[in-house]
Amino acid sequence: MSKHNSRNNRGKKKSDETIMNENIRARELRVVGDGGEQLGILPRDEALEVAEDRGLDLVLVSPLARPPVAKIMDYGKHKYQMEKKKKEARKNQKTIDVKEVKFSCKIAENDIAYKVKHAREFLEAGKHVKLRVFLRGREMANPEWGIEVLNKVWPRLSDIGNLEQPPKKDGRYINMYVTPLKK
Repeated sequence: MSKHNSRNNRGKKKSDETIMNENIRARELRVVGDGGEQLGILPRDEALEVAEDRGLDLVLVSPLARPPVAKIMDYGKHKYQMEKKKKEARKNQKTIDVKEVKFSCKIAENDIAYKVKHAREFLEAGKHVKLRVFLRGREMANPEWGIEVLNKVWPRLSDIGNLEQPPKKDGRYINMYVTPLKK
């Protein structure tokens, strides 16, 4: 393989490397027609000729079989339909929206109430909420202060949320993860 070809193949995924038409190296192929009918085991050149007569492509679908299996199909149309299916699957996929509410260890009671109000709004809207306490300086030596803050917050959210992850230290943060209750 030349340098130019290996450079072009670097960015490609394995699924993009479809072997078809003249790139098929096997001498004999088990050929399947475009309607799904079995055409039997044919020499490569004859299979290419059949595909060309029908105005279609010869695509290798099972290269490891003995003999390899090739299908006669309109490859462009096939690729388009596969992309369309992928887009449809992505469109139907449910995305989870995670909102973050930050606290500090030295937060006042009224500030906690204000931030809890926002967290409640997010949970009522069906969003997941990540509650975080950032530890600064000396607070790193006492992470229990951050856990204390989150333990004050949880009872105020327990009626509309599930505690997915209890307060846990993660680097300079104490994190707690709350999800909305199922309706």
